Amino acid sequence: MHAEPGDHASPLLVIVDAANVVGSVPDGWWRDRRGATERLRDRLAAGGLPGRPGPREIVLVVEGAARGVESVPGVRVESAPGSGDDHIVDLAARAAGRARLVVTADRELRRRVTEHGAEVTGPRAVLG
Repeated sequence: MHAEPGDHASPLLVIVDAANVVGSVPDGWWRDRRGATERLRDRLAAGGLPGRPGPREIVLVVEGAARGVESVPGVRVESAPGSGDDHIVDLAARAAGRARLVVTADRELRRRVTEHGAEVTGPRAVLG
């Protein structure tokens, strides 16, 4: 089978707004942002994205105190050089031609990535 640009030959690219997803649950994350981000990363590595079977590439975008969280098998962690939102938009734009899903509840970020053709879903998609 020959793969054409834009078909589903590439796995779904899932871009997760770590700060937004971690901040959506009032579980004391503010006392240890890095630890909360590592728990999110590990949850994504273990369970992927419930309800979205099949191959996927998961990118967890971190900023601020969470910078330096390491990648693990199944989840690539990218430390945003500046704004996490700007980095997420850049990732979505650079991956044009493949299926992209951005996980965030940030309305402005959702608007920006959909302008680049990405789908969006909220934090519950990864938190259950």
